[in-house]
Amino acid sequence: MIGGQSQDVPSLPVENHSLVIFGVMLASLLQVLDTTIANVAIPHMQSALSATPESVTWVLTSYMIASAIATPLTGWLADAIGGRRLFMISIATFILASVLCGLAQNLEQMVFFRILQGVFGAFMAPLSQSFMLDTTRPSRHASVMSIWSTGIMLGPVIGPFVGGWLTENWNWRFVFYINLPVGLIALVILFTQLPERETIRRRFDMFGFIWLSIALAGTQLLLDRGNHVDWFDSGEVWTYSIMLLCGGWIAAVHFHSSPTPLLNFGLFKDRNFALATSFMVVLGGILFSTLALIPPMMQNLFGYTVMGTGLALMPRGFGSILSTIIGGVLTRRGVDLRLTMGAGMIITALTMRSMAQWPLDVDSTRIVVTAFVQGMGFGLVFIPINILAFSTLPPIHRTEASSIMNLCRGVGGSIGISIVIVALARNMQISHADIASNVTGESGGAIIDFSSMDRFQQLGDAAMTMVNAEVTRQAAMVAYVDDFYLMSWATLLMVPLLLLLHVPKPQA
Repeated sequence: MIGGQSQDVPSLPVENHSLVIFGVMLASLLQVLDTTIANVAIPHMQSALSATPESVTWVLTSYMIASAIATPLTGWLADAIGGRRLFMISIATFILASVLCGLAQNLEQMVFFRILQGVFGAFMAPLSQSFMLDTTRPSRHASVMSIWSTGIMLGPVIGPFVGGWLTENWNWRFVFYINLPVGLIALVILFTQLPERETIRRRFDMFGFIWLSIALAGTQLLLDRGNHVDWFDSGEVWTYSIMLLCGGWIAAVHFHSSPTPLLNFGLFKDRNFALATSFMVVLGGILFSTLALIPPMMQNLFGYTVMGTGLALMPRGFGSILSTIIGGVLTRRGVDLRLTMGAGMIITALTMRSMAQWPLDVDSTRIVVTAFVQGMGFGLVFIPINILAFSTLPPIHRTEASSIMNLCRGVGGSIGISIVIVALARNMQISHADIASNVTGESGGAIIDFSSMDRFQQLGDAAMTMVNAEVTRQAAMVAYVDDFYLMSWATLLMVPLLLLLHVPKPQA
């Protein structure tokens, strides 16, 4: 028996299951894609919106903060107005906000519309996951979670490529306009095919929502702004830290003691869900950190264009699709899901170790192969963890549990990115000083008196600038290598925790 169901029937039967899954996945992919697709268009937005390099980053930050704050509301809203109605409203408003982002004439308008996008986009990921489970019979949950997990991983991979192609060949505004046709298709399919859930009346926990919002806003601002303002040397970061600590503490105590909390902490009494959420934080951090590190490394150190970077990394998505097929076959044959996850984590760690051995003149074939294999590793991890997280939960808690897991994945991604960026900057400075101290007049076999280069005036300055640029390039590569080693060890350290997961008996 799985999730309290004694029969192999879906919680919400539908006439055309494949069409429903297609519509749900379109909506889910739309939201995930938008988290990264706008990144490559930021320089173009800056000039068009008359923004500074510092202020234009709010186009990204506002979306993440709004999404983080709105995600915990998903369970309550789905119960109050119905999951189907909330899904329809979310998709329709997300489409409208996307068009308005494309029409924005200044930074203030863009940030407001991105907040609107983030709020309603936040509901789409947990609702898509819960509806895919509810409309599928329990014996096929592994298959639909494989499809859903692949879409979640594929979005961040293809986002920069799609965004770069649209920006270079059309205009940065089409990065947002592309959501209109895709979103309308998903909306029409789900409006005609998606069944309604039963609504449940429960009081809205305003006190808990306010303090949780303060904590989440503080977390996102701390992680996003910290590196720009030199962390705790800035009063701004101390403000965000106080928001995080005070808001988080009060919200946690309130959710634990309130009879009707916004977030049901009782879900964490389920061992599988608690462990799966912990895995999602760490693995989400590793996945998003990798996606944050590789594009700038390829463009700044290896000389790739935005389009070239996207093409080189696209095999990661194909690897995820292949692992979906493999994972589905293994699950149907009764292979322990913990073994599948363990294999995926080891593959991921080995590819990180391989990337730590890349030279500055690494060839494209090696990059493509590593990306493909790494995509397989991530797929073998994320698919089983989504299956195990919901395997022992009653269907009534799926939407709320999904919103918590998606929130934790997003926060984990923000934390992971912040850690690797800080480590990158710190190690680059240390490596630059170490390498520079070993650059002497006899380096490279040539005898040069660097102390007298100022005699040559402009030629001497140009020569020293070239030497410093190469030292910086070598130091940056060393820093990237250190980050890949860090992520490799973080992945391996999670493997023993797989033994604590409980794998339910497969249903015929």
